[in-house]
Amino acid sequence: MTNNELAKIFYEIASYLEMDDVPFKPQAYEKAALSLETLSKDAREIYKDGGEKAIEEIPGVGKSIAEKIIEYLKTGKIKYYRDLKKKMPVKMGELTAVEGIGPKMVRDLWKYLKIKDLKDLEKAAKAGKIRKLPNFGEKSEQNILEGIEFLKRSHGRFLLGEILPEAKRIVESLKTLKEIENISPAGSVRRMKETIGDVDILITLKKGGGSAFAKASADKIMNFFVSLPGVIKTWGKGATKSSVRLRQGFDVDIRVVPNEFYGSALQYFTGSKEHNVALRILAIEKKLKLNEYGVFRAKKKLPTKTEEDVYKIIGLPWIEPELRENQGEIEAAQKNELPKIIGYNDILGDLHCHSNWDGGGDSIEEIAEAAIKMGYQYIGIADHTKFLRIEHGLDEKQLLKQRQEIQKINSKIQNLKSKIHILQGCEANIMPDGSIDIKDEALAKLNYVIAGVHSQLKMPKEKMTERIIRAMRNPNVDIISHPTGRLLQKRDEYEIDFDKILKVAKETKTILEINSYPDRLDLKDTNIRKAKEAGVKMAINTDAHSIDQLHVIEFGIAQARRGWAEKKDIINCWPLEKLLNFFK
Repeated sequence: MTNNELAKIFYEIASYLEMDDVPFKPQAYEKAALSLETLSKDAREIYKDGGEKAIEEIPGVGKSIAEKIIEYLKTGKIKYYRDLKKKMPVKMGELTAVEGIGPKMVRDLWKYLKIKDLKDLEKAAKAGKIRKLPNFGEKSEQNILEGIEFLKRSHGRFLLGEILPEAKRIVESLKTLKEIENISPAGSVRRMKETIGDVDILITLKKGGGSAFAKASADKIMNFFVSLPGVIKTWGKGATKSSVRLRQGFDVDIRVVPNEFYGSALQYFTGSKEHNVALRILAIEKKLKLNEYGVFRAKKKLPTKTEEDVYKIIGLPWIEPELRENQGEIEAAQKNELPKIIGYNDILGDLHCHSNWDGGGDSIEEIAEAAIKMGYQYIGIADHTKFLRIEHGLDEKQLLKQRQEIQKINSKIQNLKSKIHILQGCEANIMPDGSIDIKDEALAKLNYVIAGVHSQLKMPKEKMTERIIRAMRNPNVDIISHPTGRLLQKRDEYEIDFDKILKVAKETKTILEINSYPDRLDLKDTNIRKAKEAGVKMAINTDAHSIDQLHVIEFGIAQARRGWAEKKDIINCWPLEKLLNFFK
């Protein structure tokens, strides 16, 4: 989507401006970038439908930034951005992708060592040159090398949040063709993996007048596919398979398969490889043969128009795509013990939303209105607290004023047909010693308290574990946000004894958050499953800083499904009264 391209540019503009100590502007560009990358509608469509005025109505976008968006839509370039790059000829996005490297460090690396990209950075770090620079040192140099290695491990993978909207757009475009009978994404996109290599889409044709009709139908589909907006290269175009590269850098394949093979082909191309191998072994034990063309007994092909047919023939109930990792799902299916995992429409409210009180994009009332449209019963405002000054964190007095505003809005909402209840929480900070940055008497007056680690992430394992445990033992703390602190493709989890965390969470009835934001997805699926098995409750939240980000709840739900979580495990699948009783 154009939104992602613009967001990347605006993040880099913010970095260039921050590098030069320009006040206020970096935050404005970051805010616009954050808004753009989570918009559900493409900026090109917004401009086409409503012109400049509609662009200016995008949250966080003022007149100046709107003009740059329109310039990009018309020319594919932004002069202001190009001028900044000429002034400082570095690959800003590449360098700041390394954990711990910010714009001012990039400035110094260029000033002293003429480092312009990741290759230069690694070479200088390995040669021991960075430690000699002002404000760096040996530890900084080592952290840079570790950060580079982390980036290498994730090379060639894209965040689910980047790819899924594009995959959906392509599928919806193809659905407009009358020649298509069935269509579905497959592979890791369908399994909703946190990172994706490429996209596979399966198609069957509507039946018509013989092979000539089928060939004409397939040709039309393939021609349409390779001509889609955003396609920058066609790797191959054939009668049954075509492959292209999109502007964002990832590849998409479509395959046309016969209707009678659709079920087995969808099962095969969905994967995972490990799941499929285990399934084929089970088929062999039953004197069957399983591949993408179907299930066979001797030379006889058994009917498999649907995936359900494939699993039924092998003697299993259908297994949800998110579970297909050969992590016990086949054994559970054999015992009829598969979990009834949470559905994509089971969330009744989001408990981690940031309002314009702490620099978010929208007012509390606007967030409530958006939550009503999503069908929620309740919505939780959880703004940052005072330690995070950069996020305009609230102090005790501001939390009191905010509570008064929420009470007024709740009273107003009671007169509406579509009712929703606004809850007041906060996202407090867990200090290095495990204390909370807001006084207990203020915390006690909130509906609930989220607490998270936002600083000193490289503490030793034992100290970080004890830091979080002390916070969980605070009777006012209800939820731990993004519990392991990871940022996908940028930062590893901080070191903690997760088993010990789970034990104390169970003891204190502390909820662990599944943060839906696409570059967090924290907890990861394996930790979600551990939490479920330990009897620790979880909450799926968005950590939204604008109403356009509320829809990323889908990614958190997918993560929970991959972790075998059921409605009973997720507290914001519960009705309001049960939720509030749990917080007491």
